[in-house]
Parts: sequence; structure tokens; C-alpha cells
Amino acid sequence: MLKPTITEQINAQLNREFFSAYFYLSLSAAAESAGFKGAAAWFMAKHREENQHAMKLYRYLQDHDAAVVLGAIADPSGEYAGLLDMFEQTLQHERGVTEAINDLVDAALTARDHATHIFLHWFVTEQTEEEATVSDIIAQLKLVGERGEGLYLIDKELADVAATMNQALAAPVA
Repeated sequence: MLKPTITEQINAQLNREFFSAYFYLSLSAAAESAGFKGAAAWFMAKHREENQHAMKLYRYLQDHDAAVVLGAIADPSGEYAGLLDMFEQTLQHERGVTEAINDLVDAALTARDHATHIFLHWFVTEQTEEEATVSDIIAQLKLVGERGEGLYLIDKELADVAATMNQALAAPVA
């Protein structure tokens, strides 16, 4: 049985993951409107992935007979000064998610909740990958600047990555 404080914090993270999905959906719409169909596909794949993250937390709560509490999802829309800005805001967002996951891991350790601590390892690893991936994209975007041909190639590469991500997301969730 999960302690009430752990249940509350997992529910908070579940709702953060749903916000992340909504955030990526918003970025997908903005990227598509700006003509970056590859980036839009990448952000849409991230939207689906974040929904899966939320459902992992949902399943964990259900498997431990803990209450699932769904909160309101804040409006994620924002202004973007181009593709680089979209990814810089993405990195800032992911760093906030990493901090929240780390706080949850600390809470599990403090509560001596070893099952939750082990469960959260997957999320810690995932966040490391998320930040590294977005940092790499930002570095590429900074290299090409506003040059159309460079942006075109990056957008095409993001479409290819999105296709691979979508294949992985279609696989059964463990």
C-alpha cells in the first residue's frame, strides 16, 4: 500500500505528464502552422509518448490500490519565435519535469518506499534521454541558424525520427 503522501505526489506527476502531452500537442500545432511538418510530427510523437508516461503512473496507482486523481490541465499555448525557440522552451519544460521526477524519487526514498523508488528509475533514465535529445536538436538548429536549407534538412530528419518513435509507441506498453 502506498503512503498518502506518495500517492499524492504520484498523482501530481501523472497530471504533469498529461500537461506535457498537451504542451507537445500545442507545439505540434504551432510547428505545423509555421510550415515545419517534420517538427510537427516529432512533437505529435512526443505528445503520444507523454500520454504513455501518464498511463504508466496511472497503472502504478491502480496496481497499488491507490486513488487516481485527475486535475485540470493548464493552457500550454505560448508564443514561439521560430523552431529554435520551440525547442528551447521544450528543453526548459523537460528540465522542470526532471526536477519533479527527482523530487518524487527523493520522497520515495524518504518514505522508504522501495517499490516506488525502483518504479521511478525508468522515469529518471527517460528524462536523461529527453534532455539529451532536445539539447542535440538545439545544437543542430544553432549550427544552421535561419538558413532555409539547413532548417529543411533538420525538419526532414525530425520527420524520420518521428516515424521511428511512432513505431516504438505502437508496441505494447510493458
